[in-house]
Order: sequence, then structure tokens, then C-alpha cells
Amino acid sequence: MIELRGITWGHTRGFVPMVATAQRFSEIHPEVQITWQKRSLQQFADQPIERLAAEYDLLVIDHPTCGHAAAQGVLLPLDRHLPAGFLAEQAASSVGPSHISYRYGGHQWALATDAATPVSGYRRDVLERAGAALPETWSQLLDLARRGLVIVPAIAIDSLMNFYMLCLAHGEEPFGSGSRVVGEDTGVSALTMLKELVDLCDRGCLNRNPIATWDLLARCGTFAYCPFAYGYSNYARAGYAEHLLEFGGLVRLDEGVRLRSTLGGAGLAVSAKCKHVEEAMRYCEYIASAECQRTLYFESGGQPGHRAAWLDSEVNRRCGDFFTRTLAALDEAYLRPRFDGYIAFQDAAGRVVHEFLKGGADASSAMEELNALWRANEAA
Repeated sequence: MIELRGITWGHTRGFVPMVATAQRFSEIHPEVQITWQKRSLQQFADQPIERLAAEYDLLVIDHPTCGHAAAQGVLLPLDRHLPAGFLAEQAASSVGPSHISYRYGGHQWALATDAATPVSGYRRDVLERAGAALPETWSQLLDLARRGLVIVPAIAIDSLMNFYMLCLAHGEEPFGSGSRVVGEDTGVSALTMLKELVDLCDRGCLNRNPIATWDLLARCGTFAYCPFAYGYSNYARAGYAEHLLEFGGLVRLDEGVRLRSTLGGAGLAVSAKCKHVEEAMRYCEYIASAECQRTLYFESGGQPGHRAAWLDSEVNRRCGDFFTRTLAALDEAYLRPRFDGYIAFQDAAGRVVHEFLKGGADASSAMEELNALWRANEAA
């Protein structure tokens, strides 16, 4: 018996489809047994990939770790083990930049089996009860927030991602200059806008990640709308949560610029220490295939990374058209840096933005700190 061990993240979207696909793969290939374990969403972002790669054969990873993984040599470059035609099909069928997000230093380090970016979500019943309409502009969003109807995830990492989003809305892509995150005016404006929104929401937002935000929105009849949080199609599926959520795109600034959120998602990688590479690669091909992605993977709670699933009529019928209604946001999503050292910057920068939102510093001082962190980690 060939045994493979995998590690993923502990949410229905992250864990259940891996177990289901492993079970079916083992039924098709009875000589292979795949066991999946899970870790928390925070551990998914925080745990060093080299530690996981030393213990597991298969890893579900976050794309900003690719640079570090490449530098440490802890993952197998998939382009050396998977057919070129298969990888070309994966690239052509990517949802937004999901596939290329795992390409770094000339190699493909993971397959984009899961795709996500911040999108909007809402409770139609609560909006109707409040006599409120879906906001289309930033000013309308703030008006809705003043009525106590808006929640947004504002823990450190999500606040940083939303900061990037608002910098883009002001016309400047983060990290375009080697010595700073963004220009002073852009950064201060983005931080100020984000703080204004968070200040209008309940203070619990500062402690909620996207999962906790969607859970609360689906459970509690107080809130009606979340303007941007990493999308989870599970909450648009009958029987998953107490109340169905509906999802859509992002608001525009009053000047007409539509927000572009920061790409998330998850990819399937293979450890460099895997002893059964051929079998691991066969499983990777199976789970990332269009057929598996739009059937078993989705049916088991997964959020596919293959475009065929996002456009599939039956998939969309079963989740309130979550995928077609949010596809534009994925296609427009911003791709973060992935060099070795970026994760250290991201962790520290998220804390800076979070402290600012809590009222711990002024926007100019926060920008000085962010730029100093960028210079230190880029140089490292």
C-alpha cells in the first residue's frame, strides 16, 4: 500500500473536498491511500511551509509563500513532473491570475485548485426589512454603515489586503516603486477611507476574519451587507447556514472607479520529500481536472479554481449564481508579491494597519512604518 499524507485548512471549503477526492482516488487506485489533516485558517497563513513539507506529502498552500518555498527547496516544481499540455490547459482555464500566482522563478509550485478574492455578500431579507438598497458607490456604502447594517472583516491580514485594494482604487499599484509600498498621498487616503468605514461598523469587526464575518451575517438578523470579504460559496448553498447569503461584485468610488480586491485562494503542492511522486502527481492531475472540479470537488463543499466550474450552469444553480456573479472580481484581482521575505513584511504590515484602525497612530505615521518595513524586508 502506498500512503500519502496531506495537510489543508480546517473549513468545509478547505477540508471536505480533499477528503472526498482522496476517497474516490483511492477507490480508482486501490494501491494508494491518502489521508488529509487540517489546520486553522490562521495557521494556514502563519505556519512555516518548510515545517509542513517535512511532515506531509501533499500541501494546500497560500500563493505568497511560493518565493520562500522556492528559496528553501521544499516543494517539487510541478512543471518537471506534470505533462506540459495539462499545465497549459490549467493556465488557459485559470480564474483570474490564480494559476500564475503559483508560478515563481520559472517554475509552477502548485495547482490552483481553489480560487477566491474579496467580494460582497448580503442578506436580502434584512435589506428589505430595513427598506435599504444594495450600495453601488462608496458613499452609499458609508450611508448603509451609518445605519448599523454593514460588517467587514478587519483583522490584521484582511485589513492589509483591503488597504491594497483602496490604493489600487486611487490609481497606484502597491510596490510599484522599489523603496516604498505606495506614495504618501495614496497611502494616507487609503488608510483614512478604510478607517472611516471600520469606525462606522461594530468593534467586533476588528476581531473577525472572513469566515466569522459570513457566519455572523448568515446567523444574525442585525447586519445586512458585507462590502468585501474573501468569498465562500458555501454560504450561498441551501442547508449550509441558517440563512442563505447572496454574493456579488464590489462598489465603485464616487468618481466611478470600481474596487479591485486582492487575490486569495489556495493551491495544491507536493513536498520535495515525497517518496511516491508519481502517485502524488496523478492525484494532483485528478483533483485539478475540469471534471472533478465541477462535480465531486464542488459537491463536497469546495470552491473550484478551474474556470469550467465557475461557468457551469448546474454549479451556479446550486449556489445562487455565486460564481458567475463574482467572476469579474476574480478576473480583476490584484496579485501580491511572492518573493522570499514578503510573508514577514505582510505579517508585520498587517499589524501596523490593524493598530491604525484601532486608533493607535495617525495615517502618516502608519505609512512611514509600512514603508520602513518594506525597505527592510525587500532588502533582506
